[in-house]
Amino acid sequence: MRRGFAIAIAGAGLASCSSLSLDSLKPTPPAVQVQLESVPSGAEAVTSLGPGCKTPCSVSVPAPDSGFSVTYTLAKFQPETITVQVIRNPGDFSTPASTTIDPNPVVAELKKAGPPPKAAAKPTQPKPPKPPKAGASAGSPFPAQNAPSPTR
Repeated sequence: MRRGFAIAIAGAGLASCSSLSLDSLKPTPPAVQVQLESVPSGAEAVTSLGPGCKTPCSVSVPAPDSGFSVTYTLAKFQPETITVQVIRNPGDFSTPASTTIDPNPVVAELKKAGPPPKAAAKPTQPKPPKPPKAGASAGSPFPAQNAPSPTR
């Protein structure tokens, strides 16, 4: 009888832990330092993972399973987005597991923004050439042969 009672208590104890999932046993992804730079400096750099800063700077981000991106913005310059790859090395008996990102530092060369677009101009049609004046041949400084001669 004691065994049946002990098994019942152990079963009840396990049932109360049913909210425990295997996801909670996974280790949190390691954080990696990412150096962010821009040319010119002073751009606002924001990662697709959330953290951001004003360049040159460094942020700590949790290394995702796949890559992420960094978007740079600066007044009077075109925005630039750089894709970053996450490289995981599982390690072995002699080396520990590691996570690196490529590129690091993440550098964006910002291009000046052009002037704002102008309103669309109406297409122009070429004007037809003017007919030559009567009495003078086109392009000749001499009067035409059949033109009346000037009187003095």
